[in-house]
Amino acid sequence: MTSISESITGEQLADSLLQGVGAEPMRAATTLLGRHRGGFWLRRFLDQEQELTTAADKPVIDRRGTHPSVDWDAIGLLMLSRPLAFGGSSSELAVLEVAASLVNRCGVQLGQVIRAVDDSEFRLVLRAMQEAAYGDRS
Repeated sequence: MTSISESITGEQLADSLLQGVGAEPMRAATTLLGRHRGGFWLRRFLDQEQELTTAADKPVIDRRGTHPSVDWDAIGLLMLSRPLAFGGSSSELAVLEVAASLVNRCGVQLGQVIRAVDDSEFRLVLRAMQEAAYGDRS
């Protein structure tokens, strides 16, 4: 069976998780994850929602409002206390760390990020940083 997260693009998935979200850093972080590898992390959050929620002892997807959204507090908690719960390559984890850092949920060593990501991921990270600071002006 195909889940909804498999039937749409990463950017469309990010848009669906951003309905009602106004904070630019949260928008930039979620959008970064939607643009990265077809929404790799957003799909993982949804596909492994129960396991990640159990690991964090808090929902990773906030479903309390009218639209679901990423719970960055839960993601940050996992990044700090149980980073192995995520799995992923060094570049995938670097992008996730940058996203969590945009919403002040974990620190990031930029030198490590630069070494871990490829050129396209580096451009995505730069764009996300700009959007977190100034909003989406595309």
